Amino acid sequence: MLRGRSLSVTSLSGLPQWEVEELPIEDLLLFEVAWEVTNKVGGIYTVIQTKAKTTADEWGDNYFLIGPYFEHNMKTQVEQCEPVNDAVRRAMDSMNKHGCQHVIAQFHEWQAGTGLILSRARKLPIATIFTTHATLLGRYLCAANIDFYNHLDKFNIDKEAGERQIYHRYCMERASVHCAHVFTTVSEITAIEAEHMLKRKPDVVTPNGLNVKKFSAVHEFQNLHAMYKARIQDFVRGHFYGHLDFDLEKTLFLFIAGRYEFSNKGADIFLEALSRLNFLLRVHKSDVTVVVFFIMPAKTNNFNVETLKGQAVRKQLWDIAHSVKEKFGKKLYDALLRGEIPDMDNILDRDDITIMKRAIFSTQRQSLPPVTTHNMIDDSTDPILSTIRRIGLFNSRTDRVKVILHPEFLSSTSPLLPMDYEEFVRGCHLGVFPSYYEPWGYTPAECTVMGIPSVTTNLSGFGCFMQEHVADPTAYGIYIVDRRFRSPDDSCNQLTQFLYGFCKQSRRQRIIQRNRTERLSDLLDWRYLGRVIVIMFVTYFCLWQTEGFKYPRPSSVPPSPSGSQVSSPQSSDVEDEEEDARYNEEEEAERDRLNIKSPFSPGRVPRGKKKLHGEYKN
Repeated sequence: MLRGRSLSVTSLSGLPQWEVEELPIEDLLLFEVAWEVTNKVGGIYTVIQTKAKTTADEWGDNYFLIGPYFEHNMKTQVEQCEPVNDAVRRAMDSMNKHGCQHVIAQFHEWQAGTGLILSRARKLPIATIFTTHATLLGRYLCAANIDFYNHLDKFNIDKEAGERQIYHRYCMERASVHCAHVFTTVSEITAIEAEHMLKRKPDVVTPNGLNVKKFSAVHEFQNLHAMYKARIQDFVRGHFYGHLDFDLEKTLFLFIAGRYEFSNKGADIFLEALSRLNFLLRVHKSDVTVVVFFIMPAKTNNFNVETLKGQAVRKQLWDIAHSVKEKFGKKLYDALLRGEIPDMDNILDRDDITIMKRAIFSTQRQSLPPVTTHNMIDDSTDPILSTIRRIGLFNSRTDRVKVILHPEFLSSTSPLLPMDYEEFVRGCHLGVFPSYYEPWGYTPAECTVMGIPSVTTNLSGFGCFMQEHVADPTAYGIYIVDRRFRSPDDSCNQLTQFLYGFCKQSRRQRIIQRNRTERLSDLLDWRYLGRVIVIMFVTYFCLWQTEGFKYPRPSSVPPSPSGSQVSSPQSSDVEDEEEDARYNEEEEAERDRLNIKSPFSPGRVPRGKKKLHGEYKN
């Protein structure tokens, strides 16, 4: 979405203006500069990594990424080669000589802004773009539990930055914004924030995307969900040994993941909503159990011994069951070969019975299953654990909501939960990200492209993007909590209702919803979003007109979203016959495929002409 140019752009001097026709793309070089090029710190790494292929397909050997040199990252993520472009080769040989013109350089965040400021100060003949993914001061203010969005126009910016000892960084960020020819950000909500915090309205909003992998088999992602859900179930069997009195086939796996920013990421409101959800499920005597994972890295000194013991007990029981099964199967096989029906009283000997009794005894447990998988260094002051103590979610037998804090990023080499993040997400039923401060929100976007429903908010870039482009986000598995215009208590109640409604869905309804969620992935594909960025890079001075677009509500969904949900909790094998009659997956999928073709394509321009400032030119 294009925004009006600010005065700070038109008042900049130092570079001559040029016409778009003078800028053939084959003669342009595009440089992208960021601290997170091959250096994973946060979401910007994902932005650059996922769009690199799409951008390289457009720009070829004229596309370059510049980032910090870390030897361990060089060895694992960079393939060294000689530059193909002569100009770049000369620049690398002699950094004080310019071998090329009309270079375009994009700088991400304040860390890379130094290069932009110096380029403008030395009047280098390059076009500069500065992209902020979040404002420094905005993140600090939101972390301090300040009513940020209702006081955007009331902050004394210099005073607030000075009190938080980030004034020097803030000045670099603001200088980068005002020195850039083009200022962009990733969402409308961040554009509003930047206008107040950095005193310049972004020229272009460029939403973040992902590399979307499409499977040849339509339902392959559903098969992956079932496969990875089984692996999560194995972990749960071990973690809750001795207290596994709930049906895993009627258990839903929810999760929240990201930086450990307790308030910014919405962990506070999520825990409060879980307490209320637990009450509702118990009052209505639901047979549904909810296991919630908090994947947020914190300071630890090792795995929790009780957690490791649980996985050891589970594995021991599995080995014993297989051993007894082998002996049972051999005796059964021999009896059938002899033409006999085996005596079931004698098919297991006393040793087998003893082994099984010992195995059952080993599962006895005096303590409750732990709420954390690691030993926390600041256990007494940890915000999540402190809140768990306050609301009383201790994984007792009567709790229908169980909580597990995993204060470490997931890894396939972990002895506890050996799964990569993508595998784990695919195995869960719902991702919950009720963030208060989330300039974009890659976690719900990643859920979407994997076909996993998610909860987001209207204070996240992703949530605003979906509200703008999807007529009924809930029908597509995107639950958007209103945290901008409601009180915290009302927002918490809304989140609780979303979670409770999700728990009431039948297994068939969840499958249908996952199909719809996965079809939204085209909206987030860099192959579509990349068009906007390429247009912005090359033709900033052209006012492209985009066609209006909004994903329609699925035809099988009744006028009221609540009409597609059952009135009380059901077992997962109950199917809604009325919804089956309404739902035709192939018809819905075909309509969605047709709709996705139009959202970001520029308005049609006559062949051989470009549209400049609303007028056609040859």
